[in-house]
Amino acid sequence: MDQPTAPRPIRVERRAVDETESRHANGPDWDRYADEYQATHGEFLGDLGFLWGPEGLREDEARILGEVAGRDVLEVGSGAGQCSRWVRHHGGRAVGIDLSLRQLQHSRRIDEHTGVSVPSVLGTATALPFPDAAFDVVFCSFGALQFVHDIEVAVAETARVLRPGGRFAFSITHPTRWMFPDDPGEAGLVAGQSYWDRTPYVEIDDETGIVAYVEHHRTLGDWVALLAGAGFRITTLLEPQWPEGHDRVWGGWSGVRGRWTPGTAIFGADLR
Repeated sequence: MDQPTAPRPIRVERRAVDETESRHANGPDWDRYADEYQATHGEFLGDLGFLWGPEGLREDEARILGEVAGRDVLEVGSGAGQCSRWVRHHGGRAVGIDLSLRQLQHSRRIDEHTGVSVPSVLGTATALPFPDAAFDVVFCSFGALQFVHDIEVAVAETARVLRPGGRFAFSITHPTRWMFPDDPGEAGLVAGQSYWDRTPYVEIDDETGIVAYVEHHRTLGDWVALLAGAGFRITTLLEPQWPEGHDRVWGGWSGVRGRWTPGTAIFGADLR
């Protein structure tokens, strides 16, 4: 595995960006970050693990997907395929799609190490390269949705590839976190902006002037409206509490913040 790269000089802006700019920023950003991410979090994730967020809630406990054995399952933003590999280990026919080639290379590495292979393709949530009604389950564990500008298109694409009655499940940074600095310490408990300000968070590479990272915010109400508008019926909304004795720091997630505010929201919805 390559050594982590040195941090690039960036400046932060809050401004509008479109889908193309978001995609052109976040794909290369994940290519740069993939080695460090897998080196730092790979053991915690587990090669055959299914983790819904930094709090450590796993699908073995949450059971948000329901029964996966014998079912066709798509993971959007699959990264190195850990969650899809868990599905395959439990009898499901999981495939993955991710915007980062380097993450998919890590997936191939873990395939070879574990002997549990996840067929994966390079692509985007807004143009899923699969036929209509191809899957029983589509899920995304922190993999893609908050990096997508055209979220209505992504949710509609999910509905298109799901069979009637199919399940859509995903986890995202809890929308209330948008109000706070992304700081794992006490500074991350002091609100500094409006929950209803949906202006994207943008990082600019200071050396090139190119947009290098984009994240989009939607409120809980936005997500409810998006899902309902695409024909989904919400059945689950989990806000995992930070477990006692869990001392892991993962970006802006930590026990300091997690004991006071939710860091992750997990939705489960069925297609009508």
